[in-house]
Amino acid sequence: MIKFSRLKRMLLIMLGCSVAASAAGSESKAISVSLKNASVNNEGVFEGWGTSLCWWANRLGYSDTLAQLSADLFYGEDGLRFNIMRYNIGGGDDPAHNHITRTDSAVPGWMKWDEAQQRFVYNYTADHNQLNVLLRAVKASGENALVEVFSNSPPYFMTISGCSSGGKNPNKNNLREDSYAGFADYLVHVTDYIQRELGVTVTSLSPMNEPNTNYWRSFSDKQEGCHFDAGEAQSRIIEEVADALRRYGISNVIISASDETSPDKQLQAWHAYSGKAKAAIGRINTHSYGVDQIDKLGSLAREQNLHLWMSEVDGSETAGENAGEMGSALWFGQKIISDLNALSPSAWVMWQAIDNHISSEGYNGNRDYGMVDVNHGFWGVAVADHDREEIVLTQKYYGLGQFTRYIRPGSTLIHCGSDAIAAYDPVKKELVIVALNTCAKEQQAQFDLTSFDAVGSVSQVIRTSGSTCDGEHWARLTDLPLAKKTLSAPLKGNSITTFIISGVE
Repeated sequence: MIKFSRLKRMLLIMLGCSVAASAAGSESKAISVSLKNASVNNEGVFEGWGTSLCWWANRLGYSDTLAQLSADLFYGEDGLRFNIMRYNIGGGDDPAHNHITRTDSAVPGWMKWDEAQQRFVYNYTADHNQLNVLLRAVKASGENALVEVFSNSPPYFMTISGCSSGGKNPNKNNLREDSYAGFADYLVHVTDYIQRELGVTVTSLSPMNEPNTNYWRSFSDKQEGCHFDAGEAQSRIIEEVADALRRYGISNVIISASDETSPDKQLQAWHAYSGKAKAAIGRINTHSYGVDQIDKLGSLAREQNLHLWMSEVDGSETAGENAGEMGSALWFGQKIISDLNALSPSAWVMWQAIDNHISSEGYNGNRDYGMVDVNHGFWGVAVADHDREEIVLTQKYYGLGQFTRYIRPGSTLIHCGSDAIAAYDPVKKELVIVALNTCAKEQQAQFDLTSFDAVGSVSQVIRTSGSTCDGEHWARLTDLPLAKKTLSAPLKGNSITTFIISGVE
């Protein structure tokens, strides 16, 4: 039973191009919103939006200017209003290795070899860059801030291969048999330091990243990674982390797992966990790079009352009709809507907000990729210009903001069929509609709100369209009237529009 006093709902609509023509010649589609289809995940409470901090925070956190600018643009009130930060606890590679060629992904570990003591000791200043961004992002987020710490790989000296990029055989476990407890202690020690010494409350700890894949090979030029088989290996590290949290007396941090690359992998992982591991998990995290069995994972979470996040995705696809710079934004909007509909997660977190960097000098002896081609698909939503100490925004950034700025933590998603999702805020008594038009021509949308007891008389309208130079970026348009609990709204071609209706009960 859903207690509607706790619900905060908003409406997201994706309109296809196959719709009937209206008398006026424009295309039209009717969307009906029914409150009976509200999400039950996390008791119906949507927790928000965010991004991983790796690897971009590791790359730009040396600059206080860029660190603060990124916090403002992604987490601030005038920016995307993200509230979730996924902080990467780096494993750290062997100092003798020099195989990672990206300028951002060689994340420092928290331990180093001490010659005098002849043992590994903690180095609390090694990850200054990422922590610099984390602290600023937490402040910018305010009371809604949620911090998850996660790991891509154990420290190199705990691995079988001696390399934090993966195993010699990427299909086999790379954590040494004698290091499960040590790795768990490492993760919890860092978590404890972040909370106790830095004053940052950590919500969750995820000890693995896309573990049951063959992506992670030693001496990779890309990043850290570690294979864990589904079943015994994954269960064992989850159980060890739970034990370590108890030893440290940390009761406020839940374990999330397993951050598999796709829902079908995550389903496999869940069914293979030991009973003890399942009992220790406070939330399922899945990535959505694949969509096989995505509906099954969403159904499993609902049927077994499992807390679920979509914790990572991005891509370089485009959508729309001759959409230009809006192509990447429209694809991202479609991905958000399809994920929310299929999984009904309580949070949606993108991979990394900045994937490309501009720098004449590069970093750590490597060259940056430079500016993206904004007329084609690209990863990330912004580009960091280190020469100018600026962050270059794209239409993908503004398109994402049409969702994140107005669908706020505490809302409850309501599913409205294959192309719609809704939510309502009973505190503000506010309904929000976000509509995608991926057609080149204008569409006319008819939003049927008759399932509500009362609705306001007008709707605010905010829209993103066109290009970064002369297009619309969260442009406030003329309010639209409602008649008989129906909002009739034109949707500009290749645009994303947000409607905000007050007085809704």
